[in-house]
Amino acid sequence: MATADNVQNRPTADDFLSIIRRQQQGKLKIYLGACAGVGKTYQMLVEGNRLKRQGIDVVIGYVEPHARPDTIAQIGDLEIVPPLVAQYHGLDLREMDVDAVLARKPTIALVDELAHTNAPQSRNRKRYEDVEDLLRAGINVITTVNVQHFESLYNIVEEATGVRVKERVPDEIIAKADQIVNIDLPAEDLQERLQAGKIYPPERVQAALANFFTTRNLTRLREMTLSETANLLDRKQRLASEQEHDVSALGQVMVAVSSRGPDPGRLLRKTARLATQLNAQWYAVYVRTPKESATNIDAELQRRVSDTLEMAQTMGGLVILLKHENVAAALISFAREYGITHIVLGRSGRRRWSFRTALHDELMRELPGVDLVIV
Repeated sequence: MATADNVQNRPTADDFLSIIRRQQQGKLKIYLGACAGVGKTYQMLVEGNRLKRQGIDVVIGYVEPHARPDTIAQIGDLEIVPPLVAQYHGLDLREMDVDAVLARKPTIALVDELAHTNAPQSRNRKRYEDVEDLLRAGINVITTVNVQHFESLYNIVEEATGVRVKERVPDEIIAKADQIVNIDLPAEDLQERLQAGKIYPPERVQAALANFFTTRNLTRLREMTLSETANLLDRKQRLASEQEHDVSALGQVMVAVSSRGPDPGRLLRKTARLATQLNAQWYAVYVRTPKESATNIDAELQRRVSDTLEMAQTMGGLVILLKHENVAAALISFAREYGITHIVLGRSGRRRWSFRTALHDELMRELPGVDLVIV
């Protein structure tokens, strides 16, 4: 006779449907590099040709050869799905024609530059969204991306190189990859390739060497790439182990979102990276007190909260809105109910820690088994 617990734990029809959908999804392979010029596109095309020789139906959804002869030569006999040509400010922009690739329905599509921002006339705003459409249709994708485009590394890359990277990919997209291959090249070799005209045209070489392609920057980016590759592979191994042995994740992470905290992007990126390292779900929790009702805070603060929560969703967090008179009490209750193991708090910029210190102390006192991280 089935007990109440057994009935609750019994797999449902929706559970089975979810399994079927996951099996129907295409597989994703990423060639990851420290920066432009390491050979990601070249290696993607080499693999595409090798697969074609084995009888696999491979097409180029989009490739950006950057006028590099070695890369162009590797296109070879690979079928190219004609790109979508879009007009933008008087320029002809070539984008992947997602609908054409879906209609062609190859076994594998090669899609360059995962972080690319599409022209306004495109089906999606970002190329990683194009790739998600192909994967949902059961098309396997091989793609390329540089480490500086990881959303959670934005602040770290800026601090290390002085460059603010505009085009970024949510870490959850990278984490979904079935295979990640690091295309590694020492800084000296990369600089030699640059000087030989194999990366940029001659008129851009000296400026690149003096700015982004310095030995310091390239070495730091290379270290990031090696570290991220190791973290992603470790996470996949832990996931596989958990599924095999029915072991739960290492924790649950919560970040407290405020309408007045400084640099919410940095706060969310730190939380997303921590959650990835722990193989944990993370929650962006905003407590709306009577003082922060729509009638009591101005439109700018309301927009700030809305943008922060939207960013959290984009980065893979679950957004939780709570209404309570006491922020600490609401966070403590949520942490206990959801089994939170790590809480991320932002530093207070206005009151020199007066509010955050009080919140920090109360959380520490009421949640002694929870780790607090101050960003």
